[in-house]
Amino acid sequence: MPFSPRALVRLTCCLLAFSACKRADVPAAAAPGSTAATAPKAGPASASAPAAGAPVAKAKGRWLRPDGGYILAITTIEADGRAEAGYFNPNPIKVAWATVKTEGADIKVAVELRDQNYPGCIYKLTYLADKDRLVGTYFQAQMQQTYEVEFVREP
Repeated sequence: MPFSPRALVRLTCCLLAFSACKRADVPAAAAPGSTAATAPKAGPASASAPAAGAPVAKAKGRWLRPDGGYILAITTIEADGRAEAGYFNPNPIKVAWATVKTEGADIKVAVELRDQNYPGCIYKLTYLADKDRLVGTYFQAQMQQTYEVEFVREP
């Protein structure tokens, strides 16, 4: 079945954006070959660790990025901010580390992807309680470009 020129342009842009990520150093706590990872204690964000019972639990769940169908699943959040997360497009993409921490009144989520076509690509997101969304940026490492992104909670 032939594709429309517009669909081909979109597909080409997506492939270029995600195939050009460069590899960054893997934190020691990242498990090779896993699709979900827990962040090392010294994560990339300079946010404070959440207190017991903190609202960071609001970031847990399955999040959909509507512009591409990507899924970010945050399954656990430790007291020190390390998180276990999975990323799917629609197949699993390895996650090197993930953190969920408070920064002032904000809940910040950071995730590094580490897989073929994704090494070194980083999400930096903020939880918006009034909209129940994660919004922020996706850093595409190879091209040194940052994109505005948004995730909505899946039911």
